[in-house]
Amino acid sequence: MDSIYGEHRPKMEQSLNEVLDHISSIRFDLKNKNGMDPVEHCLYRIKAEDSMREKCRRNHLPENEDSALLRLHDAIGVRVVCAFLSDVYAIRDGLRALPDITVTDEKDYITRAKPNGYRSYHMIIKTRQGYFVEIQLRTVSMDTWASLEHHMKYKKALSGNVELFSSELKRCADELASTDVSMQAIRDLIFEDNR
Repeated sequence: MDSIYGEHRPKMEQSLNEVLDHISSIRFDLKNKNGMDPVEHCLYRIKAEDSMREKCRRNHLPENEDSALLRLHDAIGVRVVCAFLSDVYAIRDGLRALPDITVTDEKDYITRAKPNGYRSYHMIIKTRQGYFVEIQLRTVSMDTWASLEHHMKYKKALSGNVELFSSELKRCADELASTDVSMQAIRDLIFEDNR
């Protein structure tokens, strides 16, 4: 079976590396400005062939490179996990300011969380080579919640009271969001004190 990405894989990897280099530069600038690295860790990938084919089927699209690279926008993915809320938006602003990328879509699930409690800032950017990259920006708390929710909800069959399960997950997400706000306030006070 031919690759769903056709002959694009090497250029996709080059685009991914360029985006990662941009993020590293933004991190470096913010570290010099604020005295600390805004990023706890960064994960990235090119979506596996079988996952992309499955997503095409789920979206009723042909399993070809046009669907994978032009109609769906997450063949290349980057997740940037930050310590504080302000870091998420600082990284976002740095990405927006880059001259050789175009932001094609943004969704702020931090200020407007999904009904289940999921929070993250999503961006779709288009690189100078023409490839779309989905970037997720979130705090450590948001990332922890999303990882645990994924393991509990999708790795095991749900049984019992689904409504209770959902409301407890939402409660935990809200508590973690409150903690993010509190930690940001403490950080802001520390920065004000040290000026």
